[in-house]
Amino acid sequence: MDRDYAKPLDVPTMAQRALMSPSHFSREFAEAYGETPYAYLMTRRIERAMALLRDGVSVTDACMAVGATSLGSFSSTFSRLAGETPTAYRSRSHEATEALPECMARVLTRPTRYR
Repeated sequence: MDRDYAKPLDVPTMAQRALMSPSHFSREFAEAYGETPYAYLMTRRIERAMALLRDGVSVTDACMAVGATSLGSFSSTFSRLAGETPTAYRSRSHEATEALPECMARVLTRPTRYR
């Protein structure tokens, strides 16, 4: 999921590759990562979108680039995880983030469901 976040991923396909039933895969994934496969995938997508938006990419282009199919659901998920709309995030200054090494910026800007 980390590498192929922009592709259409679904639990049955991932479960089949892991040689598990979809329900067993979902339970084991949630146990290992603390969230469902879909929630994990959306968090990774929003994380990548945040980086694109910091670089000045439009909200629509960022949405499509990370594999989201609906701008509305992308925006609501982004707002829930980042605490602000994609447009507001894109328009504010990110100078502090740009001054950090990339590895630290990635950790500090990672969206989280549990604020």
